[in-house]
Amino acid sequence: MTGERPAYYELGYGEDFGLTALSERLSRPGSATGPAAALGFAQELADRSEGEEAVELGEDARRLLASELPERDLRTVWLASTGNAFDPTSHGMTCRAWLERISEVSTARLRQNKGSWTPPPVRPVRDSRLCQAVVAELRVTAPTLADASPLPKLVECLEQVVTGADADLGMRLLLRALKAHSVPVPYGQYRRLVALGWQFGFPPGAVHDGLTITWPPVSATSRQGINGDFGLSRLARQFTAGWHYRTPREAVAAAVKADGYERPPGSEAAVLLEDTRRVLDRGLSDDAITVLWLAATDRGYSIDRCGVGGREWLEQVAEVCEERLTEVAPAYVPAAPGPATGAGDEVLREIRGMSPLAATTAVSPDFHPIEGTAVMEALEQIATQVDPDLGFRWLLRTVEVLQLPLTQEQYTRYEALADRFHYGEDHLLFSVDHLVQRT
Repeated sequence: MTGERPAYYELGYGEDFGLTALSERLSRPGSATGPAAALGFAQELADRSEGEEAVELGEDARRLLASELPERDLRTVWLASTGNAFDPTSHGMTCRAWLERISEVSTARLRQNKGSWTPPPVRPVRDSRLCQAVVAELRVTAPTLADASPLPKLVECLEQVVTGADADLGMRLLLRALKAHSVPVPYGQYRRLVALGWQFGFPPGAVHDGLTITWPPVSATSRQGINGDFGLSRLARQFTAGWHYRTPREAVAAAVKADGYERPPGSEAAVLLEDTRRVLDRGLSDDAITVLWLAATDRGYSIDRCGVGGREWLEQVAEVCEERLTEVAPAYVPAAPGPATGAGDEVLREIRGMSPLAATTAVSPDFHPIEGTAVMEALEQIATQVDPDLGFRWLLRTVEVLQLPLTQEQYTRYEALADRFHYGEDHLLFSVDHLVQRT
């Protein structure tokens, strides 16, 4: 980005943008790739966000035009980014002439918003540290990229864009080349690319979407990449008032797809299935499960009013998880529920410490209320009979629903438990941090 505009993700971009968004559009199977159609795609892109996306499109084109890169390099990286779908030279244009037309489309659209608009001087990203980081990733993937693409000296041309034109666009053109040629990217490198993308201000989708990632096996025990809530307590949070899916099962199906950008597909389903099976297999009563669910959802989905028992509902949740895992991680084999994690006495002490306050409250006080005492009794059961980890997560959710105030000393103990259970750094921030009575 130039110093005059914020990071791309701050502008609302959730996926690719600018010249590489155009090349992605041209690379789609079945797209018309004549000059008129290609220019039409550029106009559609420039028109998005009421013309604001024309800024990145024009800036990208002008950064390449302002460079001293030879025509061969420009044509090579352009063809690589489109998967050879649109070659300007096949239609009587040089690549520079094609970039000029893209710049003109951008300028024309921006003048619809402001008639006197004139393209400012380009400000390419030439930060040596960022350039070196992109070149390092390019060289790591050079052998497989060279094997995947028939374009001669593609790696050399991409490096010339990074060092001689713009590191920002060079990074995105590298990503486009990897995507267009389905080059497998090891998980470790993928994480580096996401981290590097953040430094440029890219949204994770600009890196992730379309990339062929070699994911590690799904593991329910891995919480890497999870910052907020997860598992059953996260699912319950998504069923608070206002959930909009047509059926409860559809809502669960949407929830188990929320793996994010850093975890292998199927990770959320595996974590949720582990929680669910642990509750079902440890013999927690149907009434206790029902009370815990109603409390954690703030009666957002009142299974008791729908004729669904707590155990029956969790069986349905488990079925959806298994369907998702069969689809995206067929090699995953759920491990038998292990012994309960440690810290049981500490979690039980925190539950009992909140019980006097909870006794004066109720979940959904105006509609079939659930007394706070009943909720705390069910929390004790899950902490002692099922798992302190899940019991603590459900305690956090209950404190949040009931809006119970916390002392700084309690919160410090909560932080220690969250660290012991390997929660992400934002877990408490997203749930109960606002309830701490700070002086």
